[in-house]
Amino acid sequence: MMPRKTMQFLESELTEMEKQESFSRFHIIPCPMEKTVSYGAGTSGGPGAIIEASQELERSSICEQGIYTHPAMDCSEDHKTCLGGLRKQVRMVVEAEKFPVVLGGEHSLSWAVVNGIGEALGKKVGVIQVDAHADLRQSYGGDPHSHASVMNLLVQEGHGLASFGVRALCEQEKKFRQDYGVKYWDGEDLVRGNTSSVNLPNDFPQLVYLSFDLDGLDPSVMPAVGTPVPGGLSYYQAIDLVESALAGRKCVGMDLVELAPVDGDMVSPFTAACLLQRLLALV
Repeated sequence: MMPRKTMQFLESELTEMEKQESFSRFHIIPCPMEKTVSYGAGTSGGPGAIIEASQELERSSICEQGIYTHPAMDCSEDHKTCLGGLRKQVRMVVEAEKFPVVLGGEHSLSWAVVNGIGEALGKKVGVIQVDAHADLRQSYGGDPHSHASVMNLLVQEGHGLASFGVRALCEQEKKFRQDYGVKYWDGEDLVRGNTSSVNLPNDFPQLVYLSFDLDGLDPSVMPAVGTPVPGGLSYYQAIDLVESALAGRKCVGMDLVELAPVDGDMVSPFTAACLLQRLLALV
């Protein structure tokens, strides 16, 4: 029996040329990693569900730049081995002058992606984080590479951080934000103020990476996530915030993480696929 061909993101709308690895600007890397989830489970099914839902999207201008989807990563090894493999693959994509887009899987993968990009470019980047959680714990469950610690690691390694939509954080994380000069616009302030545009300070890095945890959206918009938190961003509000944060800067990569598909729910995967299409258009 012939092996099943890997389904491509937006495959139904791409020409044969637009699906070619060498031609495509955007390189989708599915990473169904689920190693440190702490509440709901199922993020390993996220990448496949997003790619499947993308077949129902309409063709847009990003198709002309080409979208190549890599085979899904094998995440059966231990956590650090998986992170190392992802870091290497992302570095190779950037060295080939392509734009990496990692579909998770849990949020801990962002550490590997940002450092793979940093190695390829030879410099630190600024991380634009959309998330319900600060992810600034020193460790969680004794694991410094937990999904709840990923931004702590990146900031301590010298990457800048600007977070949007956070509405669940502990006292340790509040102190960390102050001590390390993290830029933040928390969810309650953004939602109550109906804020859809921000200006990052001039000293924030010009090269930026977008990390979009889907629980940054309100559960009424995106219910199928591992750790839902009420009071989140609306769909268009989140897109507008990202657009304003990217203004005047160069985005060098992104991830979309934490979709945990639920049987019978077509809305969440399709919303995630729509969102990814819109975010790629912003780039």
